[in-house]
Amino acid sequence: MLAAHELQLAGRLDGVSAVLKAGTITAICGPNGAGKSSLQEALAGLLRTEHGAVRLDDQPLSALPPRERARRIGYLPQAGEVAWDLSVRGLAALGRLPHGDEAAGPVDAALASLDLVDLADRPISTLSGGEKARALLARVLAGEPRWILADEPLAALDIGHQLSLLGNLRAAAEGGTGVVIVVHDLALAMNHADRVLVLGEGRLVADGPPAEALSEAVIEQVWQVPMRWIGGPGARALVSRATQTA
Repeated sequence: MLAAHELQLAGRLDGVSAVLKAGTITAICGPNGAGKSSLQEALAGLLRTEHGAVRLDDQPLSALPPRERARRIGYLPQAGEVAWDLSVRGLAALGRLPHGDEAAGPVDAALASLDLVDLADRPISTLSGGEKARALLARVLAGEPRWILADEPLAALDIGHQLSLLGNLRAAAEGGTGVVIVVHDLALAMNHADRVLVLGEGRLVADGPPAEALSEAVIEQVWQVPMRWIGGPGARALVSRATQTA
């Protein structure tokens, strides 16, 4: 269990509370500036809150030693930077640092799951944006964390790799890992998340199954655009009401 109780960050979050469950995919959605990345950083223990606390398995996250926290939580920021021009395999292997080992099995599995085996020896500087994004996620997966927190992990990926990555995250969740991702594409959140948190101006506006949290009424309230869902469960698409009636 990863729980945020009444988080307050000046100008970012205001009284946000949520109890997240392992074994599920939770999507955090909201307009630009709504506080999505701030919430992720708070859940990862990277931001100190003015009020409230984050707890992991009923322990204050702030009380955990950094290495132990890094073993349990794998965090992928929105704009991942690599200070040294490592190979893809070398970058993925950094995920083992909190464990103090160089176990090849988890690294190989992470590279294979993200279709990076053929790129394993390539320097990071030679990769495309999408390839680099997958390599950074491989570092997180190689650490075998109990929680994966990823801020816009799908943004730089083509549709094929988006669906492949979502499949990897689903497999991780089915294996008991808690997955929390920031997503701008509401259709991806609707079709692939188990739960959605909708933020608006730093507040939690909706929290529940995708069909409830991303209802047409909530979308119009938070994003201020009239939209309509079409299609069936698992394959829903979002269109403007004007487009549908034209």
